[in-house]
Parts: sequence; structure tokens; C-alpha cells
Amino acid sequence: MTDPTPTLDLGPQARIVARLAEGVTDEQLTDGTPCPEYEVRHLLGHLAGLCAAFRDAGRRNFGATTDTSPDAALPDLGPGWSEGLPVALGELAEAWRDPAAWTGMTRAGGVDLPGEAAGAVAAGELVIHGWDLARATRQDYAPDPAALEAAHAFLLAAAAEPGRDGGEGVFGPVVPVPSDAPLLDRTVGLSGRDPGWTPRN
Repeated sequence: MTDPTPTLDLGPQARIVARLAEGVTDEQLTDGTPCPEYEVRHLLGHLAGLCAAFRDAGRRNFGATTDTSPDAALPDLGPGWSEGLPVALGELAEAWRDPAAWTGMTRAGGVDLPGEAAGAVAAGELVIHGWDLARATRQDYAPDPAALEAAHAFLLAAAAEPGRDGGEGVFGPVVPVPSDAPLLDRTVGLSGRDPGWTPRN
């Protein structure tokens, strides 16, 4: 019999995001991003925070990292972020290589949820924020196909949850995208972003 636990290796997508972060220049840290309230520095700070939160969610190491809402404060970069972020991304991926991370209940952002759902959220965060970072800093972006599939499935299911009107996603109103558009564009639209977004500067 095969293991029914639905696992996904987050390592390839984590490495893609790490490479994007390495390509960010100091001059770009105050540039805008597809997240209206975030500059690049805030986006990178958010990535560092979500890495810690979902690492500890996977390990069931509950505390400040898993219990604090991501909206509690505007994230920002800490000292040594350029060395620390790739490490944090690697730790996140490693935590979710344990099949036990995908079972039972866990907590992230102060919300209790099944491990399977938390892993899907982590994949979505890495895929969407990878796109955010790539667009904001004018870098090429091709997400890991498995992570992209997981992110799309999660966002599509979330938009169809009871209580949503079909036009409301996890992160805001869904942006309509043609059904024959690339999967990345459709996933970005489900996250409430315009796939055609480009930096103003």
C-alpha cells in the first residue's frame, strides 16, 4: 500500500525564492510591490516571518511564531537578512519533509488548521510571494511546477468555500483571468493580484 499522506517537497520552490532574494539590490528595497502596503523590504520581512511560522507549524513547535497574526504589524527586514532568509527557507522546507507535518492539527498565524491545509498554505505563500518579489524586482520567475499546482488547488478551493461569493479569495477579491491563461497567471489572479502588474519605476 502507498502512503496516503499528501506530502509536497517545498524545497525546490524555497530555493527559487532564495535565488530571487539574492538578486535584490539595496536600491530596490524601497520599491513598490504587487502588495499595495508592502515595499520590497516589507515583502522580504514577511517571507522571513512566514518561514519561521510555517517551520514551527510543521514541527508543532507552538509559540510566538505560530500564534501571531501576520497582520499584527508591518513586517520589515532584520539585520543579516540576506544570509538569514535562505537559511529560514531551507528550514521551512526541511520541516515539511517529515510526513508527520502533514497529519493532525497544527497552528499558523494564530489559526488552528489541519497539517495538510497548512502545508498547502505554505506552498501558496512561497509561490505567490515569489511572484511578487520577481515582479517588483524585474526578475524572471518560473515556480516549481508541483508547488504551483498545490497553490492553485488551494486558492481555487478557498475561493469556492461556503460563505464566499466566488469573487472573494483568501487575500482579497479574485482578479478574473481567462481560463486558457497560463496556470501561474490563473493562480496569481486567484490570490487577488493582477497578473499584468509591473513596477511603476
